[in-house]
Amino acid sequence: MIIPWQQVEPDTLLNLIESFVLREGTDYGELEKTLEQKVQDVKRQLERGEALLVWSELHETVNIMPKEMFRP
Repeated sequence: MIIPWQQVEPDTLLNLIESFVLREGTDYGELEKTLEQKVQDVKRQLERGEALLVWSELHETVNIMPKEMFRP
């Protein structure tokens, strides 16, 4: 189920994004980004609709994923 990120309290959204960024360990190329930069990148992706905030009923967890990977 998609959770509209706009309806999530700002502090909660920040915590969800930080948790996601810390779990992912994505390679950002030659220049390593700070946690704050990574969080802002993910927030921009949510704002542009490129990423979704998704609730998994099976796992009872919230995750962030690219829009094209979401399967209802």
